Amino acid sequence: MKRSSTCVSYFSLYIVLLVSIPSTLSQSSVLWKDGNGDLVDQICKKTPFYDLCNSTLHSNPLSPKTDLKGVALIMVNNILANASDTLSYIEGLIKQTSDHQMEQALAFCAETYIPIVKYTLPQAADAISQGRFGFASYCITDAMKDVNTCDKKFSGLAQSPLGDRNGFVQKLVDVASAIIKLLKG
Repeated sequence: MKRSSTCVSYFSLYIVLLVSIPSTLSQSSVLWKDGNGDLVDQICKKTPFYDLCNSTLHSNPLSPKTDLKGVALIMVNNILANASDTLSYIEGLIKQTSDHQMEQALAFCAETYIPIVKYTLPQAADAISQGRFGFASYCITDAMKDVNTCDKKFSGLAQSPLGDRNGFVQKLVDVASAIIKLLKG
């Protein structure tokens, strides 16, 4: 008799776990496909720049094969690629300019972008991989503050040569922030 009550107890525990585990899974481990479109479309509808999100994620062949966490990683890596490209662009402008004020502003921006590219955005990607979404959000927000500080260095000059690039990075950060918010939710 004792054995059958133990089996019933284990069976009851199994049923409780079976019912409760799906509700405790984070959204990052579940594909959002519900028959109303693909994962990317569903996620991008929840971001401030649907078209940018959609084109960025659809250009990556891994997007349709991943979950929400993977999509967040793809977006942060895209920000990193754009920030790296902007850093190279800044370094090229520094070599070309003869304007001392412009050179100083560009040098400041290069010094701002180096830690973004080498540390801040890679830390954001690592944090997402580890499920530390709050820290990931902090990292990309911090990177954006640095980009905005760079932009302000051109306020006394005619026009920022980085305005469009920094604006694009800002939009990517806004999309990534919205996706990470979904992960935190």
